[in-house]
This record gives sequence, C-alpha cells and structure tokens, in this order.
Amino acid sequence: MLFRAAVPALLRSSTEIAALLLPRVQVKPEPLHRTFKGRLFSLSVCLNKKKKKGLWLQLSEGQNMDGNIEEVLAPLRLAVKEQGELVRRLKEEKAPDVDVTKAVAELKARKRTLEAKELALQPKDDIVDRTKMEDTLKRRFFYDQAFAIYGGVSGLYDFGPVGCALKNNILQAWRQHFIQEEQILEIDCTMLTPEPVLKTSGHVDKFADYMVKDVKNGECFRADHLLKAHLQKLMSDKKCAAEKKAEMEEVITQMDNFTQQELADLFIKYQVRSPTTGNELTPPISFNLMFQTSIGPGGNMPGYLRPETAQGIFLNFKRLLEFNQGKLPFAAAQIGNSFRNEISPRSGLIRVREFTMAEIEHFVDPNEKVHPKFQNVADLEILLYSSKAQTSGQSAKVMRLGEAVDQGVINNSVLGYFIGRIYLYLIKVGVAKDKLRFRQHMDNEMAHYACDCWDAETKTSYGWIEIVGCADRSCYDLLCHARATKVPLVAEKPLKEPISLS
Repeated sequence: MLFRAAVPALLRSSTEIAALLLPRVQVKPEPLHRTFKGRLFSLSVCLNKKKKKGLWLQLSEGQNMDGNIEEVLAPLRLAVKEQGELVRRLKEEKAPDVDVTKAVAELKARKRTLEAKELALQPKDDIVDRTKMEDTLKRRFFYDQAFAIYGGVSGLYDFGPVGCALKNNILQAWRQHFIQEEQILEIDCTMLTPEPVLKTSGHVDKFADYMVKDVKNGECFRADHLLKAHLQKLMSDKKCAAEKKAEMEEVITQMDNFTQQELADLFIKYQVRSPTTGNELTPPISFNLMFQTSIGPGGNMPGYLRPETAQGIFLNFKRLLEFNQGKLPFAAAQIGNSFRNEISPRSGLIRVREFTMAEIEHFVDPNEKVHPKFQNVADLEILLYSSKAQTSGQSAKVMRLGEAVDQGVINNSVLGYFIGRIYLYLIKVGVAKDKLRFRQHMDNEMAHYACDCWDAETKTSYGWIEIVGCADRSCYDLLCHARATKVPLVAEKPLKEPISLS
C-alpha cells in the first residue's frame, strides 16, 4: 500500500512543493482569508504529488457556475460516455490491441475536451494574475531564483525567512498529523543512489520525457510543451481557419498519447522552430530526468541523485519489519530532498529540479485490507471523481467515505482510511473544500501493479492540479528488489490451521 503523502508549502508531495503568499499574511498552517476593496478572497494551499507540479497559495474569489453551463456541457458528456462504452465493449470482445489503444486515446481526448470546456466556462474573476503575485513574493523574499547574482539557474530556488518559517510549520503539521498520530516509523535515507537500485525500480529505463534541441546553440525544450505552445500561438491568429483550429485542438488534447515518431512528424508538419532564436530543432529524443553522478573517487560506481524517497523505504523493509517485532501492519515515512532534471522548467515553483518530498508506505497483509480506525473517517463527505464517472461523462459527486468503500468505489477500507486522513490534512493546512476532489485513475491509466489509485486534486488558476497520490500498489517494489538481491523482503505470520496446496 503506497501513500505518497501531502506536505504543503515549500515542499513537494511526491514531487515538488512550493509556496507563494501575499504580503503580511500570517504564517501558520491554517486557512487564511483577507478582504480587498470590500470583496472576500481566500488563500488556498495547493500541493502536488506528480512530477511536475507544486504547492502554492492561490488567491481566488468564490463564485457559482452559471445554471446554463450544464446545457453546454451535455453533448460533451455524451461524447465521453459513448466512447467509454466503446472502450469497454472492445475490451470485453478482446479486440486487437491496436483498436483498443486507438479507442482509449480518443476517450482521453474527449475527456480532456470536456474538462477544458468546464474550466473555460468558469468565471474570469477566478483567475489569478500570477506574474504580479510572483513578483510580490520575490520582492519580499519569500523565495527567489537560486544563484540570482550569477544570472540564476532555471528550476532551482532559494527560500527566504518567511518561506522557511512556512516550510517548518507545514512539516511540523505533517509530522503531527501522520507520523505521530498514526505512530508511523520515520527514517532518513541517503540521497545518493547506486545505479542498480534504480535500474531494478525501472527509473533508469522509463523515467524520461521527450526533448528537442536548437541545432545551432543547443538550447533544450521539452517536446510536448513546445509543440503545445506553438499550436496555441497558431490558433490565436485571426487568419487561422476554423477547420485548422479544430485539427490543432485535437492534437493538443491527445498530446500525452503521441509516440516519439509521431511527435517528430508533428514538428515537421507544423514547422515548429526554436521560440527564442527561430532556428531549426532536432527530432525528439528520450531524455532521462535523473541527475547522474559517480560514487567514489575512481568513478567506477555510477549512481544518481534520488528522484523520489520511496525506494529508501522499500530497501529498508526488512529492518523496519524487525523493528516492528515482525508484525503487520506497519507504516514507514520519509521526508527529504529529491531531484529531477527537468528539461525546461517554467511556471515558477510548479516545476523545479530540487524539491522536498514526503512519502508514506503502509505495509498490510494483502488478505486483510481492513483498517481498524476506518470508522473515524467513514462519515466524511468528500468530492469523489470515480473512474466510472469519468468514462461516462459525469461530474464528480460528494459521497460518504463509508458508502464509497461499501459500494466498491474505493477498493478497500485501508485505502479509504488514508484518503480520509489526506483530506483532513489538506483542509487543516488551508485547501478550500470547494476546490478539492479525489480523482480515481481510470483502467487505462492505472499502473499495472496497482489495483486502485486516487489522486487528490485542487482547482487552481492552472486548472485541476494533482497534488497527492494514494495507491494500493500491492508488493510490486518489494518483489522487484527481492528478485534482484536474492534477499526475501516478506513478512511471516503463524496460521491457526495449515494451508494445504494440492
């Protein structure tokens, strides 16, 4: 059971975490509100789990959606529902993989179109002037770009006195809420990791994005981001035909589904060049996002700066189990810095190369996924966006956690318990309830080793941003490391009656 924990302000939950504040806001981990010119605004803490988003405080004005919006969204919801039914039918009929893959890609595209339209119909006052906000924060030294007097380095930041105070408050709240109240075992592992460890975990082969380079000066760009920005620029031209605009919108909605060759073809088709020099670009290549180094003076032991904190917990499973007197369940947590060599970090603190993570791994008997304290959170009413709702074009809906587990929407009560605890923590540190939801991974995006996964998402001026991940990922990581090292990473327990295998 994996719980990639949410840690607010200046941390990243399973990726980067950052913090932006308005001047003279009291620094403490709780919701804040201020009034400007007679209108009430709220400051909402936003965290992020997944590798490219962060945490900040969002200034927003509460408004209700127009009642006519559902009429506009109805045909888009129907299109998603029809495509979702097609995907299910193809899988039931065991259709060729190429047909299923194509149908899934279309489903994702329709779903993104629906979500984009929902966000576009939101009141314009809900959008923050991020440039002015970031300028204010930098002037008051909440944070600033690292090595600024040398010109700065993209994706690296230093935090000032108030930023550090906020970070410490948030860490204290996280430790109190999770480690102390749940009696979790905390460890602190090295940030340097030998290559074989990350080879086994899959990071060496798969932890990558596509990149293009300026053929003359070597400047690098992330391929999908550059293509999207280029198409949006073309679409903004008043001379762009409606048919051409629709075609480019379709490309943008399916951006995550393109292969390396498909991206290369699109760069040629739309004549994408360097946005800074106008020079030609190289074809997209795969770029591993880990910082590589060598351990020892001889350089004979290749290694990496860790891209996440979870592997250290898995590698110490045997020692942790012994510390817990060989008993399951138990949980281990780690807070520390991680590193990801982002190709072209932008958007301030939302995409950085060094960040603080907080993760929890909860180890449980796979045959006894029942949490004894689940009733403490069973009555919480949380906005859930289930896989079924997404493939049917429906909206997220508020459900009791107990009801969600009983109906099988959430796989088991252990997963449900941590979703409830995450929810309480996010509310405690300032996330607005009306801007928080838990979205379930759809079948086509679920990791092959996970039986259920939910992401906490918060609605910001960037749209719905994934901030925390809570997944039942079985014993995949332990099995991988056990096979590679020949060290059994398992727990044993006495049985009342022997099990006979025939």
